[in-house]
Amino acid sequence: MERALSLEQKRKQPLPSRTRSMSKQRVAANIVYYVLFTLMAILIFVPILLVVFGSFKTNLELAETSPFSLPKSFLHIDNYVGALKEGNMIRGLGNSFLLVVLSMLGNMLLGTMTAFVLNRFQFRMKKWILLLFMMSMIIPAYTTEIARFQLLHTLGVYNTLGAPLLIYIGTDIMQIYIYMQFLEKISVQLDESAMLDGASYVRIFRSIIFPLLLPATATLAILKSVTIMNDIFVQQLYMPDKKLATLATSLTSFVSTRSSDLSMLCAGIIIVLLPSAIFYIVFQKYIFKGLMDGAVKG
Repeated sequence: MERALSLEQKRKQPLPSRTRSMSKQRVAANIVYYVLFTLMAILIFVPILLVVFGSFKTNLELAETSPFSLPKSFLHIDNYVGALKEGNMIRGLGNSFLLVVLSMLGNMLLGTMTAFVLNRFQFRMKKWILLLFMMSMIIPAYTTEIARFQLLHTLGVYNTLGAPLLIYIGTDIMQIYIYMQFLEKISVQLDESAMLDGASYVRIFRSIIFPLLLPATATLAILKSVTIMNDIFVQQLYMPDKKLATLATSLTSFVSTRSSDLSMLCAGIIIVLLPSAIFYIVFQKYIFKGLMDGAVKG
């Protein structure tokens, strides 16, 4: 009984000044965090919301009303129908899908093989090769654009699907890093056991390493597909032919030097945004899981 009373008295005693100070700091930090998070959410979602409103308005309504005003009717889908027909976005969706699939397959094979060699083998110039991958991140891509354009034009792939494919398939340092982190968690004893059974390096990679790298491959494939779907610079520069227009570059058909159909452009932006947004929302847990699994060594 006396013990219970002493505990009750301790609870009623005021907290030490240091504890109260730490508690106030924690509250202040939480307030700052939520304020910054709210501001970031507003900066991201308000422009998207304005585009959604604009996609249901006519050009006259866009000119006469505020961008923040609601459209007269959310059943006005003429802009979406016009965007699909006049912007030829159905063909653009097909070209984008083809680019994404082929790029993911090539990127997956090239990235896993490169990381396997760099992680499992010791050879001269290995550090220099890794340094070259790092340099590619340091040097801005636009400074090498002229040289890359001339190279692809010389290879005869300009104005074909091959030009962006070669660019997208190229392995980058992020892939190398994630794949090598996953390879660190795969025991070398598996390779040695397979070699004792007579397996070649190709068989080890195909039957052991590649299947175990599937979580990292799924993560990188999702990130790569979203990047390709939203890219307009490479696709517009290397595939100017309208027959090769992708979902992103088809938006340029709504804007010209003389006139612009802004309401139809808003509808086209939403059509371009939806596949990437749905894809990311559905697979976001796999993205974060793959990144975290690769960042933490087992």
